[in-house]
Amino acid sequence: MQIQAIIENNKKLWASSEYRSMVFGGLIFFGISTLINHGASLYANYAAGSYVPDLLLDHLPVVDVDGLLNYGAVIFAIFIIGCMFYRPKSIPFVLKSLAFFIVIRAAFITLTHLGPDPSQAPIDADKLLSRLILGNDFFFSGHTGLPFLLALIYWQDKLARYVSLFFTVLFANLVIFGHLHYSIDVAAAFFIAHSIFHLAKKLFNREYAIFSV
Repeated sequence: MQIQAIIENNKKLWASSEYRSMVFGGLIFFGISTLINHGASLYANYAAGSYVPDLLLDHLPVVDVDGLLNYGAVIFAIFIIGCMFYRPKSIPFVLKSLAFFIVIRAAFITLTHLGPDPSQAPIDADKLLSRLILGNDFFFSGHTGLPFLLALIYWQDKLARYVSLFFTVLFANLVIFGHLHYSIDVAAAFFIAHSIFHLAKKLFNREYAIFSV
């Protein structure tokens, strides 16, 4: 019965031209942001310099986290898609907030040219997700910041909040123990994602108003 109500709610929203316009605008912005991110990642790989010492990485063992990161990212993505289906009013704001997050991060990684830690855990380059989400684009950690941003967006929904926070902590630990990010990349991600959330509420106030009703 609840699923039927969710389906009906989705149908009503999609019948609105204003809602469709906001969703399609969000999809276009999200698509553009991924292209910008790809270009920034290529530049970061090209311009990568030397690595720097790190208090945590210098004292932590290296753990093979490739599988957990890849499958964890897929599971979390499926969960968030489910959240958007369950709360379709959130779709425009989520899409535009994620796109804004990606663009801001792309700007940061073009400014920071650190090289990888030499003890970095091996990453399977044949896996599509490894190629898409891992490289020399260190600051700040998208693995940490993105689920934290979604936790803030879905804060009123306890299940979505706690699951997003769980993946935030999980991914933060994985990239640290895999030596895939410097510790400052992970620590800064929380503060930057929090700022992005509040900026997104102002920039996309119409989308946020529909979602928060």
